[in-house]
Amino acid sequence: MGALRQLLATTGGVYDPETDAVVQDELAADRRAAEAEQQRLQEQQQLAARADELAALAGTGRLDRSVETRPGDEAARDVLVHRGDYHPVVDGWLAQAFADRSGHYADSAVRTAAAGSLPVAVQAHAALLARTGAPAADGELEFAGRLAQADLEATDALAAWLERSLAPAELAEAGEGGAR
Repeated sequence: MGALRQLLATTGGVYDPETDAVVQDELAADRRAAEAEQQRLQEQQQLAARADELAALAGTGRLDRSVETRPGDEAARDVLVHRGDYHPVVDGWLAQAFADRSGHYADSAVRTAAAGSLPVAVQAHAALLARTGAPAADGELEFAGRLAQADLEATDALAAWLERSLAPAELAEAGEGGAR
């Protein structure tokens, strides 16, 4: 014990953790970790709340073009799937917004990022909607997801063919309507 007192006396006195740089760095790191965990929990709560909102809107038939997509909706969809509260209407709504470039999909950087996080079936549905411009009823384009999983290029080719084949029919109908 005498050696410790002697060492402390030569270094300037009693040990104070408030002035110990190593202790202060560790405390700061602990605070940053606690803040990051708090942020993560808050983001999870917000995501769950958005998933609840989408499920409620889908369940009541009010999830339509009047509801704008927001950043994180792809993850909210995943939450619905994970907890067994999935509604196919959500996929149709996301596909429509992606095809229309509405909501947060108006930003091209967001569209690029979302393309990697949206399921292939939603991307195929969006491609068909974008090419044909025709809205589809719930489940009506479910085949597009199966096709896209088999061959995404085939889905795009189908959409292009539909676009070309529908255009003359639409022009003919417009001509008939105008002649009457």
